[in-house]
Amino acid sequence: MAALLPTASAGGAVSAEVPVEPPAGMRRRRWIPYALLAPGMLWLAVFFVYPVVQLFMASLWNPAGSIETGYVFDWSWSNYADAWEMFHVQFLRSLWYALITTVICLALGYPLAYAIAIKGGRWKNLMLVGVIAPFFTSYLVRTYSWKAILSDSGPVVDFLKWAHLLGPDGRLLATEFAVIAGLVYNFLPFMVLPLYASLDKLDVRLLEAARDLYHGPVRSFLRVTLPLSLPGVVAGTLLTFIPSAGDYVNANLLGGPNTQMIGSVIQSRFLVVNDYPIASALSVMLMVTILVLVTVYVSTAGTDEVV
Repeated sequence: MAALLPTASAGGAVSAEVPVEPPAGMRRRRWIPYALLAPGMLWLAVFFVYPVVQLFMASLWNPAGSIETGYVFDWSWSNYADAWEMFHVQFLRSLWYALITTVICLALGYPLAYAIAIKGGRWKNLMLVGVIAPFFTSYLVRTYSWKAILSDSGPVVDFLKWAHLLGPDGRLLATEFAVIAGLVYNFLPFMVLPLYASLDKLDVRLLEAARDLYHGPVRSFLRVTLPLSLPGVVAGTLLTFIPSAGDYVNANLLGGPNTQMIGSVIQSRFLVVNDYPIASALSVMLMVTILVLVTVYVSTAGTDEVV
């Protein structure tokens, strides 16, 4: 935008303002931020926006088509109603499992993150390595390990039968317990790390001040520690809930027909049944549902750092 400078007449009176163009170097510098953003925006447009648009378009294909005969785009909104009617149980089950997983991870991860950040001392780095160590192996390998641990001939089942906590014919695989246990194990680090990052910034002098004001441990936690760590709580719950809701590896390897999640249905519809319209409709429904839930949750939490 050109600057405006007043001009003076021969008699000293101020006349109309004359626009003055900024230097060429300044005009070029204005485009530097946009040039730096361009590669990332191009990447998102090609590998995120375009696939999402294509997925939405595929959800409106005529379901009468097939890979051999081809699909016709005819705005078949009925695909969404059909997808919900056929798989609403798996859809709601996925959200329920994700919610349980998030609550358990929060209950387990908060004390662990607090111990590392506040009480870790010189062992802090070693404890953090212990948290992220599972990422050194494949997600699939870790889940297969849980399948071996919870198998009918595994140590956990043998111990539970010995302790008479499980019947002679009882089992853990293909149950809700196995699926949720696998989800908690695989996504617990996603909860711990944001919580640690938030608690590590906590000024311990505030806790000392709370004690000076005759606040016990519980009141100090509720009125000082927890409010200041809310950004980590929100970030951790989001990073846990979102991938848990769409996970299908744990449900396929550790679960059974009665514990099938929506991710397993989408994977099967895409790669086994080749029912692209229904699979795409389920995918869009899952994305929209999670987006709405996340928006409401973040708005309710009101944490400026996360927003």
